[in-house]
Amino acid sequence: MALALIIERMYHLRPSLVAPVALLDEVMTVTRNSLPAMDVVNKLSDNSVLGGVLAAGLKTVIAEPRVTEAGLRQAFENAGRAAVHGLERYLITLGTIAAAAPLLGLFGTVVGMIEIFGAQAPGASSNPQAVAHGISVALYNTAFGLLIAIPSLMLYRYFRGRVDDFQLNMELAAERMVPHLMRFVVRPAG
Repeated sequence: MALALIIERMYHLRPSLVAPVALLDEVMTVTRNSLPAMDVVNKLSDNSVLGGVLAAGLKTVIAEPRVTEAGLRQAFENAGRAAVHGLERYLITLGTIAAAAPLLGLFGTVVGMIEIFGAQAPGASSNPQAVAHGISVALYNTAFGLLIAIPSLMLYRYFRGRVDDFQLNMELAAERMVPHLMRFVVRPAG
């Protein structure tokens, strides 16, 4: 299960799917003189996770030409929060696997040890080689638990760092877009 989650997150946390490098500059170029048509905004939204966040700001200004700066920031923040939630998908599960795998391995080892010592008849002479072999077999459970936990924990932390980097990039992009889009807001007369 951990391997499936790792492969899924490796695929979905690629920069080209989350935050393409030149996307913000392209959006700012396209919106230099006017707001784009809604079909262009929808294409932007489908482009990437960052595209969805930027499209949320554009949709807000298009839908409400008198939006306040606070309202626009709130639209970006809400879209960003939803985007980060999607990026964090399955990370808690991967972290849980990393934490639980050594415990499950230890549990298997303890059960195996109980079986080994329970199989020894009281008062009968026991074969030390059979006991040693049984203990070594029981310890495989701990080894397998660690074999799963160590890479899972390392990749959980790696993915967590990637999500944090993407979140920062989206926040900075939204921060650059707010004053850019506020130029298109209709100011109340007075």
